[in-house]
Amino acid sequence: MGGPAAPPRPGRAGQHRILWLLGPALVAGVAYLDPGNVASNMTAGAEYGYLLVWVVVAGNVMAWLIQYLSAKLGIVTGKSLPQLLGSGIRNRHARRGYWLQAELVAMATDLAEIIGGAVALNLLFNLPLIWGGVITGTVSMVMLAVQTRRGPRVFERVIISLLAIIAIGFSAGVFISPPDAGSVLDGLIPRFEGTNSVLLAASILGATIMPHAIYAHSALARDRFEVRASGLTTRRLLTATRWDVSIAMAIAGSVNLAILLLAAANLQGVAGTDSLEGAYAALHDSMGAVVATLFAVGLLASGLASTSVGAYAGAEIMHGLLHVRVPLLARRLVTLIPALLILGSGFDPTQALVLSQVVLSFGIPFALVPLVWLTAKAGVLGEYRNRWMTTAAGAVASVLLIALNVTLLVLLFGG
Repeated sequence: MGGPAAPPRPGRAGQHRILWLLGPALVAGVAYLDPGNVASNMTAGAEYGYLLVWVVVAGNVMAWLIQYLSAKLGIVTGKSLPQLLGSGIRNRHARRGYWLQAELVAMATDLAEIIGGAVALNLLFNLPLIWGGVITGTVSMVMLAVQTRRGPRVFERVIISLLAIIAIGFSAGVFISPPDAGSVLDGLIPRFEGTNSVLLAASILGATIMPHAIYAHSALARDRFEVRASGLTTRRLLTATRWDVSIAMAIAGSVNLAILLLAAANLQGVAGTDSLEGAYAALHDSMGAVVATLFAVGLLASGLASTSVGAYAGAEIMHGLLHVRVPLLARRLVTLIPALLILGSGFDPTQALVLSQVVLSFGIPFALVPLVWLTAKAGVLGEYRNRWMTTAAGAVASVLLIALNVTLLVLLFGG
């Protein structure tokens, strides 16, 4: 991993210094716009209209708090969450067991993202899914090579460029065919309509709060917001981080909401929209080739960006918990193989996406609970530890997310 970028010259204006500090949250925020999010939000809008708007908004608020705590942990301690857990779990077998669940979560994340890229290439160029997966994996390896050789700043620029493509691709349809404002406001009232709406709400939140984004953000902040290299105080860095997280979550939340609103306004009641291919076909039929193509391009950018960030998180998990550093490119190749095997087997890609979200649900408590606990400890963060209200909010968010993910598992396995 590259070292921190050179700080701006002292003579630059304060706002330029703030701009220099932005970036890690935008990279981590790509995890909130991966193909799993697209599938969940599109299905929710197509099946229930504006009913679950409040779930997207609530999930984004919780995501802000969680990502800020993760970044704060990396800035203040100079270590990532996996590193702190690796040094804190003394029992070797317990540490390996913890790594195993985190590794499975990282592989499930990678599966969803490679599938998303492969489906997008199939929609755009009619490529077989297996070759789409190979191309997606190869491009992500190139992007990781950029991160390894050119450092975090260049990697951030690449990811942020893809983030812009994602935002345009998924949001364009909303401007072409705007949703009803009154219905959107009505969707902010928390409620459900039957068991399946609860299942979809849990899926939206499960695809929003992802364990690997928590692990990755602490490492990204550690690499970029290093106090001695930046010449800035910790408090100043934390202020910049709040801006960084706020901007990233505003973008991610707006795009996720746009996906749901696009489906609610144009696809409600249309059959077959519970798959990415079906959603693309429905958009093509109802809104034309331009909107459908932009959607597919956004999906491709989503797969490429999120799988690169996922590989970065996986390497940090292995290094922090097992004290083994594996080159990012080698790590990328290892996690790519299971996804290619599933694509080559002819397994339904949408079903694979659903199963990957189930695996992610198992990993939520193992990332959230330690994060809230560590950031509340004076022995870890000193004067920057959470205030009691922050810890309480983090605990409430953790309980709600864990409960909803348990609900998701019960509903899925219970039929």
